[in-house]
Amino acid sequence: MRISDIYRNKSTVLSFEIFPPKHDEELKNIDATLEILCDLKPDYISVTFGAGGSSNNNKTIAIARKIKEQYHVEPVVHLTCLSYDKDEIDAFCRELTDNGIENILALRGDRNPNAEPKGVFNHASELISYVKPRTDFCIAGACYPELHPESPDKISEFRCLREKVRAGAEVLLSQLFFDNENFYQFVEDARIAGIDVPITPGIMPCLSANTIKRMVTTCGAKLPPRFEKIINRYEDNKEALFDAGMYYAISQIIDLLTSGCDGIHLYTMNNPAVARKICEGIKNIIK
Repeated sequence: MRISDIYRNKSTVLSFEIFPPKHDEELKNIDATLEILCDLKPDYISVTFGAGGSSNNNKTIAIARKIKEQYHVEPVVHLTCLSYDKDEIDAFCRELTDNGIENILALRGDRNPNAEPKGVFNHASELISYVKPRTDFCIAGACYPELHPESPDKISEFRCLREKVRAGAEVLLSQLFFDNENFYQFVEDARIAGIDVPITPGIMPCLSANTIKRMVTTCGAKLPPRFEKIINRYEDNKEALFDAGMYYAISQIIDLLTSGCDGIHLYTMNNPAVARKICEGIKNIIK
């Protein structure tokens, strides 16, 4: 099923993101993770994709196929482009189609010091423009409520985002953020800019102070004072930080859903216990 149809047919969409384990031994345990995640009845699960010839790419496809065939949940495969040329993208698309994948998340991909950019695709919009007329995928795109770290200003950001949608992105999934007001303003600005596709907020629970600090540095998200207090008070107390982080994420999601967001995209970090705890906290709100 195309995820664009899921958004048309449901008022609130629940989705998860997972990543392929780096080690083959961990891959053997992915079924335990998927069983719990799929039991929570997400509408789809996105699976990340390596950059620059990563050996995890085959794992991505294998996991996506398992999600679809064994657990009957729709998979969305991340497809990056910065380190690939057209022939490689064509080959990936054929392989995805041959494995029954109908949905992709088209991304530029992070710069990888071990994989030089090919210079063929420099932006996700270029990937979407190339893939859209050549395939039958439903294509999702990424968006940044607090602007992409490389974006010079808001006008440039929305110009690029509008180009993604014009090229064929049917759904937008947001990067993580911790202040809902920033997301609401972003959506309002996007609508003014003529971007009318579903925009789903991406939420990452705080499990570790170091992880959150690293992600904030990578994606440019800002920490609101209330969240900083949690980090500062509990960063040396793992259990307390976990509880406080879960409470913050659930509160954030409840506010987003009651404000009429299209859904929630949860960055699970391959931790099904986190997904279960959050879903239990919102089970009477998300339908």
